[in-house]
Amino acid sequence: MISDKTMNFKVERDKNVKTKEILKNVYEALAEKGYNPINQIVGYILSGDPTYITSYKDARNLIRTVERDELLEKMVKNYIGIEE
Repeated sequence: MISDKTMNFKVERDKNVKTKEILKNVYEALAEKGYNPINQIVGYILSGDPTYITSYKDARNLIRTVERDELLEKMVKNYIGIEE
């Protein structure tokens, strides 16, 4: 039986992770290597495949320290103007 109730999705926050800084660093590393950073980050978020992110400046390891759902949450909040 299919329920018509809405599931509640809550992201647990790790206060020690500075998501915005990590995303900026990854963006800059991708740009320096000549990639389109937005396309590469979107590819990573949608697929979960870390090879979309360069290993230059440790960007691949950095982005993997942040959950993809946390990245999406931050981006949506920023887009609609409710930044935390």
